[in-house]
Amino acid sequence: MSKQHRSASSTEEGRVRRRICVFDRRCDNKETTGKWLETSGLDFNDFLHVLQQKFAMRSRERFVLATTDRTVLDFDKFGELQDGSTVVLLQREDQALSVATTENINFVPHYDTLIQGGMYEYYATEGRNSLPYALAELIDNSLSATAKSTGMRTIEIRLLFDETLGKPAVIVLDNGCGMTPKQLKNWAVYRLSKFSRKGSEQEEYIRPEPVPRSLNSDISYFGVGGKQAVFYIGDSTRMISKSVGTPDVHELVLSKEDFVRKEQNKEDVFTGTIRNRKPGDSSHVNKDDERFLHAVIAEESGKESFTAVVITGVLQEHITFLKQDFEEWTRQLAQIYHYYIHGANGNDINCSSTNSHHLPKIDIQITLREKPPRCPRVMNLREVEDDMQTLYISNAADTFEFNAEQDGGTVEGVIRYHPFLYDKETYPKDPSAMQASHDDDDDDDCEISGEARGKRSIFDCFWNGRLIPYTTVSEFDWCARPSRDAVVPAECYSRFSGVLFTDDRFKVSTNKLTFMDLELKLKNKDTIFTRIANGQCPQEKNSSEVTSLPDQVSKSVTGSKGQAKSTSLQLHPSPIQKQRTIIQKEFTQWLKNCHTKYDKQVKFLGYEGTITRTDVPTKKMQEPWATFSSIEWDGKIYRKGQLVKSRKTHPLLYGSVVRFLLYGDFDRDVFASGGQVEVALEPRALHDKTKTIAISKIDKTATDEAIKKYIDNESLKLPEKLKVDWPEGHPWPQNAVRPAGTPLGPIKVEIVNKKGESLSRMPLGDRGTVKKLTIVLKVIKHGPEGDQEVVNLTGQHSSKWAFWFKKIEVLTQLGKFTLFLNTVIHESDATVFGGKKLPSFELMFTIKEGSAESFLIGAVSPTLHVGVPFNIPLLIKDGYDHSVTPPPNLMPVLECSGLDLSYEKVDCSGTMFTIRSVKARGKVQNYQQSKTYDLNVTLPGLKKDTQTLMISLLPGHPHSLRVMPEDNPIVVENGNPARFNVEIHDEAGNITAHPKQTVRCKVQGLEPVSTDCSSTGAGQLVTQPVNLKIIKGEPQKLKVQFEILSQKNIAMVARELKVVPSTRVSWMELCSEDDENLVLRNNEKIEWLAGGVLENLFYRLYDEAGREVPLTAEIASSIKVNWRTTGDLSLEDLVKGKLPDVQVPTQVHEERFYQVSYQNQSVSVSFNIVPRPDEPTRLKATLSQSTVKLGETLPGKIILELVDQYDNVTKTLTSTCVNHMTVEAEGLDKSAIGFVWQESSRSVLVTGVQFQSGTPGFREVCFTYRSFVTRVKVKVTAGAPAQLKLVSEPEKPLQVLNDRGIATPFLIQLCDKWGNLSPDQRVVVELTSSPATLKVTTAYISKPVNTEGKASFTVNSVSGPKGYYQLMFKGSFNNKPIPGPSVNLTVIPDPNKPVSLSVEYDDKAKLPAGGKFPVFLVTVLSDEGSAMKNFNPAAAAMLLWKGVPSGTIPPQTAIELKCSKPLENEKKDCFYFRDKEIPEHVGKYSIQFSLRIDKKFLFSDQITVNVVANQPVKVGPESQPPTPVVSYSKAIANRTLVENMTLRIMDSYGNPAGQDLDGKVVVSIIHSSGDSSNTLPLFEGKAKGFQFGLEEGKVHINRLAIMENSPGENGSSYVLLFKPEVPMVSTPLAPFELPFHFYNDAENQRKISEWSRKKDELTDAVAKYKETFNSYSELLTLLTKQHLDYKTKEAMHRRELNKRNVKIPQTVSIPDIDRLLTEKTAEAGMLLNVPRRVCSIRDHFRGQPDVLGMVGHLAYVEDDAAATVISWHIRGDMDCVITTTTAAARRIFDNTQGRQQVMALDSVYVPPGNRPLPHIRNGHMLFDPPGNPVYARQLLIYTKDLESCEIVFKNILGDTILIDDLDSANNYRRAVVQNKMQCPTILTKQGDRISSRGKFGGTQNKCPPMNTLQVFGAPLPHQYYTLQEEIDLITQYRSVLDKTVEAAVHRDDHLKAMKSPNMLKKQQEMEEKMKRLKEIERQLESASVRPGKRGPDAGEPSGIIPKRGRQRST
Repeated sequence: MSKQHRSASSTEEGRVRRRICVFDRRCDNKETTGKWLETSGLDFNDFLHVLQQKFAMRSRERFVLATTDRTVLDFDKFGELQDGSTVVLLQREDQALSVATTENINFVPHYDTLIQGGMYEYYATEGRNSLPYALAELIDNSLSATAKSTGMRTIEIRLLFDETLGKPAVIVLDNGCGMTPKQLKNWAVYRLSKFSRKGSEQEEYIRPEPVPRSLNSDISYFGVGGKQAVFYIGDSTRMISKSVGTPDVHELVLSKEDFVRKEQNKEDVFTGTIRNRKPGDSSHVNKDDERFLHAVIAEESGKESFTAVVITGVLQEHITFLKQDFEEWTRQLAQIYHYYIHGANGNDINCSSTNSHHLPKIDIQITLREKPPRCPRVMNLREVEDDMQTLYISNAADTFEFNAEQDGGTVEGVIRYHPFLYDKETYPKDPSAMQASHDDDDDDDCEISGEARGKRSIFDCFWNGRLIPYTTVSEFDWCARPSRDAVVPAECYSRFSGVLFTDDRFKVSTNKLTFMDLELKLKNKDTIFTRIANGQCPQEKNSSEVTSLPDQVSKSVTGSKGQAKSTSLQLHPSPIQKQRTIIQKEFTQWLKNCHTKYDKQVKFLGYEGTITRTDVPTKKMQEPWATFSSIEWDGKIYRKGQLVKSRKTHPLLYGSVVRFLLYGDFDRDVFASGGQVEVALEPRALHDKTKTIAISKIDKTATDEAIKKYIDNESLKLPEKLKVDWPEGHPWPQNAVRPAGTPLGPIKVEIVNKKGESLSRMPLGDRGTVKKLTIVLKVIKHGPEGDQEVVNLTGQHSSKWAFWFKKIEVLTQLGKFTLFLNTVIHESDATVFGGKKLPSFELMFTIKEGSAESFLIGAVSPTLHVGVPFNIPLLIKDGYDHSVTPPPNLMPVLECSGLDLSYEKVDCSGTMFTIRSVKARGKVQNYQQSKTYDLNVTLPGLKKDTQTLMISLLPGHPHSLRVMPEDNPIVVENGNPARFNVEIHDEAGNITAHPKQTVRCKVQGLEPVSTDCSSTGAGQLVTQPVNLKIIKGEPQKLKVQFEILSQKNIAMVARELKVVPSTRVSWMELCSEDDENLVLRNNEKIEWLAGGVLENLFYRLYDEAGREVPLTAEIASSIKVNWRTTGDLSLEDLVKGKLPDVQVPTQVHEERFYQVSYQNQSVSVSFNIVPRPDEPTRLKATLSQSTVKLGETLPGKIILELVDQYDNVTKTLTSTCVNHMTVEAEGLDKSAIGFVWQESSRSVLVTGVQFQSGTPGFREVCFTYRSFVTRVKVKVTAGAPAQLKLVSEPEKPLQVLNDRGIATPFLIQLCDKWGNLSPDQRVVVELTSSPATLKVTTAYISKPVNTEGKASFTVNSVSGPKGYYQLMFKGSFNNKPIPGPSVNLTVIPDPNKPVSLSVEYDDKAKLPAGGKFPVFLVTVLSDEGSAMKNFNPAAAAMLLWKGVPSGTIPPQTAIELKCSKPLENEKKDCFYFRDKEIPEHVGKYSIQFSLRIDKKFLFSDQITVNVVANQPVKVGPESQPPTPVVSYSKAIANRTLVENMTLRIMDSYGNPAGQDLDGKVVVSIIHSSGDSSNTLPLFEGKAKGFQFGLEEGKVHINRLAIMENSPGENGSSYVLLFKPEVPMVSTPLAPFELPFHFYNDAENQRKISEWSRKKDELTDAVAKYKETFNSYSELLTLLTKQHLDYKTKEAMHRRELNKRNVKIPQTVSIPDIDRLLTEKTAEAGMLLNVPRRVCSIRDHFRGQPDVLGMVGHLAYVEDDAAATVISWHIRGDMDCVITTTTAAARRIFDNTQGRQQVMALDSVYVPPGNRPLPHIRNGHMLFDPPGNPVYARQLLIYTKDLESCEIVFKNILGDTILIDDLDSANNYRRAVVQNKMQCPTILTKQGDRISSRGKFGGTQNKCPPMNTLQVFGAPLPHQYYTLQEEIDLITQYRSVLDKTVEAAVHRDDHLKAMKSPNMLKKQQEMEEKMKRLKEIERQLESASVRPGKRGPDAGEPSGIIPKRGRQRST
C-alpha cells in the first residue's frame, strides 16, 4: 500500500482521516484498480452522495455496497469501517466478481510477540528432522477448520516435485469452513491467538465440551505455528480460501522475497494485498514455474468452502527428505494423529472385525508426485500399521487405565502390558530405530539384557488428542520398579508402555513439540491418581447401584518420598464406576496378574557356575553368564549331552548340548526369558566346533533316532584312506635304494571314503561352505641338521585322473628320504578336520652316489717356482657332483706348452687322487712378473677326462753369479771410480730375486762396496775414486773379488783393474784482446756505461801441471757463460778461445754477476759490472696509486723526474723547474693542482689531482716541462655510494599467498650520486617490511653487495594478515643510510592452509564432577578465516589435564579423547565432541584441541574450566580413619573411637559439595549384624548418641570414646553411624558408617588393633595391585579392539580399491603401497603435463580479496570448436575482472587508473532458474530441433564458486545458443520465429554467428582461427580425476595399513609387558599379600568368638536401663 493510502493518526481540521477504496463491479468492468474516496466526517448518506458523483451513477439505480467478505453496508456497518478499508460496488449481493479485486491489509505482529515470547518459544529439535512437525502444524489448522463439519473431514497434503508442472511445491488442502478476508488477515498477524481475536471475530472463543481422550480438534491455537511452518518448509506461501456462504475466493501471498524488497525500499514490511476473485479464475497466474496452480484453482468450482496452503521455494534438503524418507515421515504423522484417525481406542490390527460406523470421519491423505516415469505415491494415514501407537495397542495383552487430577485439569492415562512369549519380548521396537540383522549364524531373538523397554520412557503424551513428540514421562512413583521386596521379576517393569491424554489446561510450546510443565505438575504431591475400572468402555449404573456403593473412593496422593496417604472425597455423580483401592496396590496386583497369566518363560536347572564369554562382541555383555546343565521348556526337559537339532538356521545344526547359558548373576535354578544353548556339532570329525544359538532355535519336533541316523550317515561320507597307483610301472618299495638322478613316478592318488567312493571335497553338500580337498606331495630329506623339504607339490583334482603327480627327477642328493602324500583342506591347508587326521601315505627310500664320470682339481699354490716340486690333488665325481672312489690303474698325463713337466708318483686316499712331486722348468719372465701357463691334466677313461689348471711360474732358487763387463783387466782412469754390474741366476738362467741376496766387491787398497739384489736379482757396484800416484805416466794394476755373502755354495768371481793417468783441466784465465795486460781477476767489480757492451773477451785452460790445454770442440762445448744460453754460444769462437760480448744492464741500480765455467763450474772465473746513467731524454711521471673515485683526490704520490733512454733518473732537474710545469686531463679540477720541489731526490711532487664529472673509466693525464711531455692513465671509478636501484623484480602487481614465497629474486644495484654502478662491498643492503606486521623470511635479511655492487634477495615466505604492504630496501655505509627503492605487494590469505582451531561451547554451563561436558564444536579455520572440510576425524583429539594452561602445547599426561560422529542435522564442516565425561574430582582443568596434519599438530587455545562438585549425596571423612578397636578399660586411649576427624557433605565422587548447607550429624552405635536386640556400647557420659552441628557442609569431631566399663559383647563388631540431617536437601543424605571392634581386655584389644591395622594396609595394597592389573587388562582389550578396528577398515578400503580395479592383494606391505602410489602419481603427473589448451590472458588480480578472477580463467571448455567460437563471441569480456563487491571493483579500477574493466556481482541481477530452449514449451517440444542446440553457457566447466560463475556467464552469454552448423542454425531460428517466439543469438561450431536480430555473414560474424584468439582453457582429462580419486583412496589405505601395523606392534609390546618379569613379580607379590590378608581375617574371625555378653549388670552404673531397639529390616 502506498504511503498516501495508509492509515494515519494525523488529524485534518479536527477530524480523523478515513479513506476507503471502492471497486466498481456492477457490470463487466475490466478496471483492476479501485478508486479512493475521502470519507472523513461523512456519514453513510453523505458517502452515498459522494459515491454517486464519483461513479456517475443514476439517481434511481439499484446497487449493493458490500465489504470484501460480502457484508452489506448500512449506517452501522459503515461507521465501523477503518481507514484503508475496501468495499465493492455490486448490482446484487450474490453477484459473482467479473474481475478480481484487491484489498490492502496490515498484519503487524500482535503485542503477544513480546509478552509471551519467552514462555512459548523454548524450542529444541532434539537431533531429529523437524519437517514432519512443520507439516503437522498445517494439519492442525485443517483439523480445527473441519471441526464442525458433519460429513467426511478431508485433509490432503500434495507434494508436487514434478519439474514438468513447475517449481516444487507443497500444498495442504482441506474442506473446512474456510476464511473470510478478515480471518485471512488475522491469520497473517503473528501471535494473534484465538484468545486475542475478540475485536476481530464475530464471536469470542468458546472452549469445547470435554470428550474422551480430548479429541476436540481444538489444536489451532497460538497464531504462530502456521507461519513458522510455511517459512520453515519454503520461502513463499499462497493462502487460498473460500468461506461458507460467500461466492468469492480470497488469496493472500506472503514471501521472503517480498519482505526483503519492502525492507530495501523502506516500505512497511507487514503490509500486503488480499485478492478477491471468483472460483476457478486463474488469470492472475502468469509465471511459468507456477503453472501447476491452474489445476489447483480449477478444482475450486463446486466447493462450498475450502482452504489451500500453497508453499513454494521448498528447500532442496526438504525435497530430498520428503522423497527418500516417505515412509518414515508419514509414519510420524500417523503417530501424531493416531487417535484422530482411529478413534479413542486406537488401531488394533489384530482385531478381526472393525466397525467403521464408530470410526472418526477424518481422512488425511499424502500424495507425492515426481517426474515421470516415477509413479505417484499415495498414502492414507489410516493405512499406516507400523506407527508406535498401533504397535503398542496391537501387542498389548492387558491394559491399566487411570485418571490424574491436578490444578483443575484431568489427565487420562493408559498402561499396556506386552508379555514375554517363550523366546522373545513382545514390547514393540521403534521401526525408525530398528536395524535388521542378516547374520545367519548369530541370529538370536532373545533380549539377553532383560530390558524390553530399555531406557525409553513409559508414557507418550497427547495434547487435545495430538501427540507432543518431544515430551515423554519416564514413570510415576506408583508404577516404578521397587528397590526391594518386588512381587514380580524386575524385568516385568520394562514390559509395559503407556500414554497420557491432556486437554489445553496443560501448556505446550508454540510449535507443539514440548509440554511446558506436564511432568512437573503430575509429579506434584497434590496430584490425585485414580484407577478407572471396567476397561475403556464403562457402563452406566442406575441410581440404586450408585447409592449402594460406599460413599468414599480411595485415592493415592504421591508425596516427596513416594508414600501413599489416604484422603476422603465426596463421590460426584458419574456414569463411570471407580474402584476404591490404592492405585499402587492395584497396579502391583495388575502387573502380577499379567506376569502370571501372559508371560511364558524357560526354567533353567542345575546351576554349574558363572563364566565370561569372549565370543560376545559387546564387551559389557561378556559377563556374567550363568551356566546350567538342563532346562525345562514348554513341558519338556533338555539335558547336557542330549542330541538336538536346530530350526530356522542356515544350515540346520545337529549336535549335542554342551551347556545352557543365561545372562545375569544367578546361583540357583531360575525362570528366565529366553537364554542360549551351546551345541557341539556332530559328527565332530566333520565339524569339530561348537555353536551357540538361542534356545528358541531348538527343534522340539526332532527325535533322537532321526538325529543319530543323520549323524551316522554323515560319518560314512568322511575321507578314509588314500589309494596310490604307479601308472607307468616301476613302483618303489619301502626302503628302496636308488642311484642319484633316478626318476620317481608318475603317481596317481585317489581319496576314498568307507563306502569306497572317490572324493574331491568334504561331504557338506549344500548345507554349508564347500571345502575342497587337495593332495599335497612332499619329499623330505633326513639329515643330521634336521629334516629338509626337497619337493612340495599340490595336486588338484581332475574328473579323469583324480590326483596326478608327474615324474620327480630332482632326487640327486644323497641320503634318506620319505615321500609323504597328505590330504588337506584346500581353503586352510589343514590336515586334521574335526579332530581326525585326514588320510595320508608314506614311502621311505635312500639315494646313493653314481659311478665316476669327472674330476675336479684341488687347491694348488697359485705361484710356482722353476725347479721347485709341488702336488696336484684331484677329486673324483659322479654325474651329480657327488664324490666317488677313483677307479683302479689311473695314469695321469700332464701337458703344458713351453715348460718341461715331470712327476714322481700318484696315490689314492678315499675319493682323493693326488699327483706327487711335479716339477716345471723353462724360461720365464723377470723376477717382478710371473708368466701364466695352462697346465692340462688328463685322466684317461673318464667321461670328462681333462681339466686345465692355470699356474704362474717365477724364477727358482739362486744358482750362479754373473759380473759385467766381462773384460779382464778392466781399465779405469786415475781419479775416477770403477763400475761393475752383477746378476744372480737360477738353474735355468733366469734372474732370480730372493731375500738376503747381497753381493760384495773388494778392490785392492779400497774399502769394500756391496749392493742388495734381494728385490731385483741384479745390481751395480761403484767403488771409491781411484787416486793413485802415477809415476812417469805408467799405469798400475789392482785385484778385484765378487761374492754373495749369504750363498756360500755359489762360486766367487775374480777380476783385474788397470789404472791410467788423468788429463783433465784444472784452472782458467780471462783476458781482453784489446789489452793483453788486462786480465780479469776472479770476483772483480767493473763500472760501465748503462746499456753499453763489453767486447773481445778471451779465455785459456790449463791442466794440473800448468800447461795450457789445447782447445778442442769437445772442450769448447763444455764452456758455459751465464749471460748467454748454451744454444746462443758460437762453438767456432769458443774453440778460438773467444767469449761472447757482455751486454751491460740498462738500469743503473742493477749490478749484475757474470761467470765463465768449464764442466759444470768445476773450473770457473766470475766478475760484476755496475752500470752508470746516460743523458736525459724524457720526462717521467710515477703514480703510487692509479685509481681514484669520482669526487675524491687521487691517493698516493705523483713524482715527476727526467730520465735517460733507459728510464734511469738523471737527477738533472733544478728547483726552478716547477714554474715551467703544467698538467691537462678530461674533467680535471685544476684549481687543486700543486707542484712541489723535492730536494733530496731532485724531483717534483704533484698534488690535488681529482675529477668532478663524467663516467667511470680510464682518463689520460698529460704533464709538460719545457720540451718534455709525458702522459699517464688514471682509472676513475664510481663515486661514494649514494643510492640503491632495483634492477630486477617479480612481475607486477605482486600478489603472494600468506606463508608462501616469491620465486623471482629482487636484484638491487648500488650507485653513486651520478648514477654510476658502485661495487663498494662495504655497503650492506637490508630488506624490511612496512607495516611491521608483515613477517618476511629470507636467507639473509641484510647482506653486503658483491663485486659488481649488486645484492640479490629471494623471499622464502611472507606471513601476515591479508592486505597491502611494502618491501623496502635500505643501505648503510659507515653507519650512514643510503636510500633505496620500495616494492608494493598484496598478501592474500591461503584458503587451503589450516591455521587455527575455533572452539564453540556453552561457557556458561556448570560442570559437575562425573557429569557430561557440553558439546564442543571445533572448526578448522583457514588462513582466510573460512571453515575447512575433508579432514580425517581420527586426526582430531580433545586433550584434558588437571591444572591451569601451560604454554601452547599440552603436557604428556593429558588424556586424549576422540571426536564424536555428527548427528544427521548437524554441520559436516566441524568436529563434535559430545558426551565427554567430566573428571570426578573438582578443581581447575585445562582443555585443548588438536588436529594432526601430515605429522604436524595444530593446537587450539587452551581453555580453563572449573569442575565443581555434583549433587550432595552423603557425608564422609576427609581421610578414611582406621578401623577402631576399643575395650571398656579405664585408659581413654583404649576407649577412643574417633579422634580429630572432619566430616564433610560430599557428592558421589567424594568431593565436598555442601558448602552452603547447614544441619546436624547424629552419631549412634548399631550392631554390625543389624540385630537391635544385642547389647550396644555407650558413649562417655552414658550417652547412646551425640549430635554435632553441621556448618557450611562440614563438622569437626575432636574425640568420641565409649564410657568406662561400657556394656557390649566381647569380640563383637559394631558400627559407628554418623547420620546427617540437612533440611535444605530434599533427598536424605547417606550416612557414614565406621565399623569397630569391642573387647573386654586391653591386651586382646591391642592385638586385634594391630591385626586391623595390618588388614587395612594389606587391603589397600591388594586393591592397588588389582587396579594395576585391571588397567593392563583393559588396555589390552582396548588395543585388541583398536587392532581389529583397523583391520576392518583396511579390508573395507581394500574392497573399495578392488571395486575400482586397483587390485590390492591380501598380504601387502607399506613399500608395495608406496610403489603403487608412486606409479599412480607418476601416471597422474604425465596426464597433468600433457599439453592442453590454456587461456593465455595473464590474470594479476585473482586471489585478491573479493575477487573471482578474469572471465577467461573462470571456466574450461572441453570441445576446441566450442571454445573458439564462444571465446570469440565474448572476446571483449574475456579479460574483464569479476569481483563479488563493488568496493573491490572500484579498488581495481583506481589501482589501474581505469584501464582494467571490472564487473561487480552485487550489482548484477539474473533471473533465477534455467529456462528451457525456445523449441520447448510447457515441457513439450514444439518441433524436432536440427543441429543439437544447447545453451552455450551449459558447455562451460566452472573452476570455482559455481553459483557466482553461473551468474557471471548468465549475464555475459545470456541465452546464446550453440548449434553444429550454419544451415541447422538458420533452420532452427526460422522454426522458432514461426512459433511466434524470440530467438536469441546462435553460434555454430563452424565459427558462424546469427545475431538475435537474424543477421549473419561478413567478417564481423565469422570467427577467426584459434591461434589468433585468447580462448578458454581445456579441462584436465577425465582419467586424471579418476587417478586422483584412486590416489586419495590409496593414500587413505596406506594410512590405515600403517596404523594397523602400528596397532599390532603396540598390542604385542603390551602383551610382552604383561608377561614381563616385573609384572610376574607383582602378581606373585599380590598373591602373597592376599594370603596374608586371608590369614589375618581368619585370626580376626577366631578372635571375634564371643564367650559372654556384658550387660547392664556387668559394671554398668545403676539407673541406665537399655531400651530394646527397633528391629532393622534387611
